[in-house]
Amino acid sequence: KNISDFSLNITDCTQVVVPEEVFFTVAAVGILENLLVLVAVVRNKNLHLPMYFFICSLAISDMLGSLYKTLENIFIILCKMGYLTRRGDFEKKLDDAMDSMFILSLLGSIFSLLAIAADRYITIFYALRYHNIMTLRRALVILAIIWTFCAGSSIVIALFSYEAATVIPFTILFPLMMFFILCLYVHMFLLARSHAKKIASLPTSTVHQRTNMKGAITLTIFLGVFLCCWAPFVLHILLARFCPHNPYCACYMSIFHVNGTLIMCNAIIDPMIFAFRSPELWSTFKKMFCCAR
Repeated sequence: KNISDFSLNITDCTQVVVPEEVFFTVAAVGILENLLVLVAVVRNKNLHLPMYFFICSLAISDMLGSLYKTLENIFIILCKMGYLTRRGDFEKKLDDAMDSMFILSLLGSIFSLLAIAADRYITIFYALRYHNIMTLRRALVILAIIWTFCAGSSIVIALFSYEAATVIPFTILFPLMMFFILCLYVHMFLLARSHAKKIASLPTSTVHQRTNMKGAITLTIFLGVFLCCWAPFVLHILLARFCPHNPYCACYMSIFHVNGTLIMCNAIIDPMIFAFRSPELWSTFKKMFCCAR
């Protein structure tokens, strides 16, 4: 808060405020959509596959992001009404818990996207051995490791968020993981044609290859949406930590509410991608809504 107040004094940029009604509406829609994805995967046994379990992991991350922003805005409203004080011990712990939820959402999204990318890579280049390599049990073990690591990291980062030694690795992790996924993509698309020629003589190879490439394109859309929605907020964290008194940095930080809204928009867009890009999931949604008929 002190940084924000000081920033307004050294820059002419007006603080952009998003109405609270917009925050709560976007957050509620994001939570409901991702909850719908989880219910659809649980109900349809045909969706009990590693790929959809990784998608569920991404949906949980999106839900945590929306829940974080919802709780944060409730916390701010209570502070304005005088029910909570910003310097109290309970409020400090509550703030740390919400920060931990935010970091958990970000790390969970990054590693879920990485798991989906690895799954698509195996599907394309090791199609004949995919079910032996990526078993359901192995996928669950991967998800358990991911969420254990993310939970532990989020707690440590939230408790020591004011230390540069903690902030720097956290901010470096974001572009590093994105670069790794990008390299995986480049390798995936460069070798896709040569791999297609090797399996061209196999039955249904054309249909199978087309399905695999469709999955790769879907993942590309996921990654693009994730970068557009999360990168502005990560940049805000960097600027707030390393140049809070610079007028240009302060001007960018004046759109903090907009960057927070983008995070919640990510939770809305991802389920739409699931529905439109996955016929099986779309069919499950229609059955859920038309069960009475």
